[in-house]
Amino acid sequence: MALKHPPKAKKIPKELVIHDDVRLDNYYWLNDKENKDVISYLEAENTYYDSLTKHTKDFQESLFQEMKGRIKEDDSSVPYKLNDYWYSTRYIIGGEYPLYSRFKQNLEAVEEVMFNCNDMAKGHDYFSLGGIAISPDNKLAAFGVDTVSRRQYTLQIKNLETGLILDDKIENTTGGGVWANDNKTLFYTRKDPVTLRSDKIYKHKLGTPTSEDVLIFHEKDDTFSTFVYRTKSKKYLVIGSFSTLTSEFQILSTDNPDGKFEVFSPRERGLEYTIFHYEENFYILTNKDKAENFKLMRTSEEKTSSEHWQEFIAHREEVLLEDIDIFKEYYVLSERENGLNKIRIIRWDGVEEYFLPFKSETYTAYVSSNPDFDTEILRYSYNSMSTPSSVIDFNMRTKAKEIKKEQEVLGGLFDKENYKEERLWATARDGVKVPMSLVYRKDTDLNVNTPILQYAYGSYGSTIDPYFSTVRLSLLDRGFVFAIAHIRGGEYLGRRWYETGKLLKKKNTFTDFIDCSKFLIAQNMTSASHLYAMGGSAGGLLMGAIINMQPDIYNGVIAAVPFVDVVTTMLDDSIPLTTGEYDEWGNPNEKEYYDYMKSYSPYDNVVAQEYPNMLVTTGLHDSQVQYFEPAKWVAKLRELKTDNHILLMYTNMEAGHGGASGRFESLREVAKEYAFLLDLEGKIA
Repeated sequence: MALKHPPKAKKIPKELVIHDDVRLDNYYWLNDKENKDVISYLEAENTYYDSLTKHTKDFQESLFQEMKGRIKEDDSSVPYKLNDYWYSTRYIIGGEYPLYSRFKQNLEAVEEVMFNCNDMAKGHDYFSLGGIAISPDNKLAAFGVDTVSRRQYTLQIKNLETGLILDDKIENTTGGGVWANDNKTLFYTRKDPVTLRSDKIYKHKLGTPTSEDVLIFHEKDDTFSTFVYRTKSKKYLVIGSFSTLTSEFQILSTDNPDGKFEVFSPRERGLEYTIFHYEENFYILTNKDKAENFKLMRTSEEKTSSEHWQEFIAHREEVLLEDIDIFKEYYVLSERENGLNKIRIIRWDGVEEYFLPFKSETYTAYVSSNPDFDTEILRYSYNSMSTPSSVIDFNMRTKAKEIKKEQEVLGGLFDKENYKEERLWATARDGVKVPMSLVYRKDTDLNVNTPILQYAYGSYGSTIDPYFSTVRLSLLDRGFVFAIAHIRGGEYLGRRWYETGKLLKKKNTFTDFIDCSKFLIAQNMTSASHLYAMGGSAGGLLMGAIINMQPDIYNGVIAAVPFVDVVTTMLDDSIPLTTGEYDEWGNPNEKEYYDYMKSYSPYDNVVAQEYPNMLVTTGLHDSQVQYFEPAKWVAKLRELKTDNHILLMYTNMEAGHGGASGRFESLREVAKEYAFLLDLEGKIA
């Protein structure tokens, strides 16, 4: 791929001054998508992308068809039971979007198609249906629709008996709602139209104008967001408020929708808690009293504030307590120890407790959808990097399990025995051991010529567990190794793993990734000529940081919807999500955080040096990471980089943070990424 006249963005200098420090931003003007010159620049980059990848177009189409060919088109989910109905999601041949169906009492009943998203999506370049909420009497469904891809949903209500959509229509919500037991009162969450922060809870009565909806709660602290749900016991409506470090809940009986929500326990800076209801008590998953890896506490319905909480399951230094699912006779704990998922089943009467057995080191197991309270069946899912996903029903009393569904890999070529998965540990520069999960074909010879794609995220305590991907087979079967680096900033090794990869310790995230890369090279599993890196969103920030810090050990980098202009974004509280991020990145209005943030912000640290081959992707309507961050970054890289390596940017002019909305159309974006990598490896055929 020869370099041919890349687009050149004009420079309009803008001084950004704070703390007596001046940053010069020549491409600040790109943040105005109403400016025709901005759109022209993005379109020019797309044209440039097309011209330099023209020779891969047929290969991209082949990849797309190959990946699509492994996926069962007329697939369906395993039905689950809720309030006398069985609910299922299925796809039809030729359909990009799902059908949501239900069956009364048993699966032999007549199928009721509640929503056919293929019909609903007609005429829209983007479509997303979210937050389906069924009324207690099973007659109504609240649902949200987004046709722009900014996660701003229009809330509507459908009569499931007549099929008619009611006149009630509410704009700018998070999608869906929560019903009270009277089947006519719906609580929902609205967003601030500028920042897109979920900040208000409203109450709507069927048949009344939405303009008369009652504001129930306004979360005025702009570092918090709010949401509403009902407990699995169906007894309480719950309003939650959360920031990175603090949470608070309010409760109200589902039988009393016109009553007043009462604060469960007032917010305390640094106190995180989540509540679950069972019989006459609440169970609280919390970090109270410096329980860094969380513990479980209990309190009565009458005395809910934190001074009344009593320890139920103690904090453990080596075990992260992630979640609890409550059933009539059992409760189920989701735990993580040494990076591995554990599912622990305990009888309420204390007679028995045990773990589900998992043997691999590169698997993901998690409790699935279990809305039915009065059952001894636990539904969970399992997969590994070489093993397709299974949905399993486990009888907690008899310990018998039934595999309800195994993910099908079509095409007749896949055999999990052809692949090897393993966990390796790299030593970071400060001596900390950093785990990596790898998968590759057994016939792939690991040496200095082996291509490896190293992936990570590394922020918000979000853990990227080892997972199976049919799409990834297109890389593995062409000789690639896929590696997930479980770097600090996630919670793979517990809460401390997260705490040491955020705020003023954020650089650990970047150096961990680099040190994992150097480990792979030192082990002669690959070399700098064949090592590739990939990350998206906050993982795109990771990509931007590592290429500034260590550009010479990667042949190619893919940065998807990358958060790269950290300082400018975090100083602009009008940008969606900014204020809620202060506890993750720091508030740059404070000089200490400003200086530290500026020292790693990818956009601010682009310099005149050689950079790897790069593909950068974004969406014009992205509400999470605005399109102008990668656009500015690419413009600055074009100005300063001293190499002749490929630098491509592709903007999806119709989509947002998640890319294309169609089930298969999204694969075309993956095909672009894989073609970029395989072309660099000379493996296009």
